[in-house]
Amino acid sequence: MKSSLGTLLLWLLTIVLLTIVSSADAQQAGRVPQIGFLAFGSPSSYVARVAAFRGGLRELGYIEGRNIQIDYRYAERDFNQIVADMIRRHVDVIVAGGTPPARAAKNATKTIPIVVAVAGDTVGAGLVASLAHPGRNVTGLTTVAPDLSGKRLEVIKDVLPKVSSVAILTKPSNASHPPQIQESELAGQALGVKLQILDVEKPDDFESAIEASRREGAEALIVLPEGLFTGHRRRLVDLTNKSKLATVFYDQEFVDAGGLMSYGVSYPDLFRRAAVYVHKILQGTKPADLPVEQPTKFEFVINLKTAKQIGLTIPPNVLARADKVIR
Repeated sequence: MKSSLGTLLLWLLTIVLLTIVSSADAQQAGRVPQIGFLAFGSPSSYVARVAAFRGGLRELGYIEGRNIQIDYRYAERDFNQIVADMIRRHVDVIVAGGTPPARAAKNATKTIPIVVAVAGDTVGAGLVASLAHPGRNVTGLTTVAPDLSGKRLEVIKDVLPKVSSVAILTKPSNASHPPQIQESELAGQALGVKLQILDVEKPDDFESAIEASRREGAEALIVLPEGLFTGHRRRLVDLTNKSKLATVFYDQEFVDAGGLMSYGVSYPDLFRRAAVYVHKILQGTKPADLPVEQPTKFEFVINLKTAKQIGLTIPPNVLARADKVIR
């Protein structure tokens, strides 16, 4: 009798344990991954990039609102409070658009994976230890690629063969800008072009910097990649067109907004590839095992409407090289 009672109790205990385990497994299996998306700027400056990120997730089988949840947050400062809120809500991955939000996330957590969708010098900014071996919980993509700055200067030289002075718009606190300026200086020496460095730290500096470049004889302008510039691209485009400077931006969205030319990495492509990082991390891969990728897709875009507006003729051989021409 005692033996039968013991067997019954053991059987009941086994059933209870199996029920608990099955319930826990079901909860875990039914849990929808939570992604915190934090970008430098405003929603309007990330429309194409967010669309590419969503498209990348869809290609991998993720349907937003069904089997993945994304909280989109934007700011130009005070990222710490937003990151703290994401950590409290136990997001599974933080996707950072820009160096400042990536740095805020890295400083706030050593455990939640962080995917940098776009940043300049990820190593110089202290986000990762190296491209091949990023380190603890941060990985992603960088916009840094060899010769980009030099090629932008070559584009200007092709459009304005007699150009002798070119200004470069830079933000001194951006760790990726000094190497790009050095690269531009080397290219300038080879092409016989003098460079003017325009330092700005806030949008209110744009107009005075561009006016100063004009007074000092600049005929063209190169705008280096920077979240501040992306977030205020409409203002920059209006000012450069008003100054009639032949301007080369780093992102097609500036040209879509009325800028003259852009030569640089495809930012939507970077965000589409960031979705692959999110997928691999949700599948169990550690960020430290995912090397930081450099850009592989580049775009040269020209706006002929703007060229006409500022009184500039784009040579046929330059138009032939463009990936896209806005007429």
